[in-house]
Amino acid sequence: MTCPLLPPFDADIAAIKTRLAENVWNSCDPETVALVYTPDSQWRNRDTFVQGREEIVDFLTRKWAREHEYRLIKEVWVFLENRIAVRFAYE
Repeated sequence: MTCPLLPPFDADIAAIKTRLAENVWNSCDPETVALVYTPDSQWRNRDTFVQGREEIVDFLTRKWAREHEYRLIKEVWVFLENRIAVRFAYE
């Protein structure tokens, strides 16, 4: 039996995974957030490019040292059988 949140993804699973990641992100714990993503994750935040969990932790630690009291909202932008792309918005 496979884990229902592992690929291949359908629209429902992509939405569930995105909401779970949103909840973890809003915990503001860089170590926990990094574990939600694959070890080879690639991010772009404006002009900053981040690759891998160690860089994710470093990026989020710096980010949350400057930014307080916001909430991240994630929406599925597009998904394929084994990838999910999301759109970020801040409140």
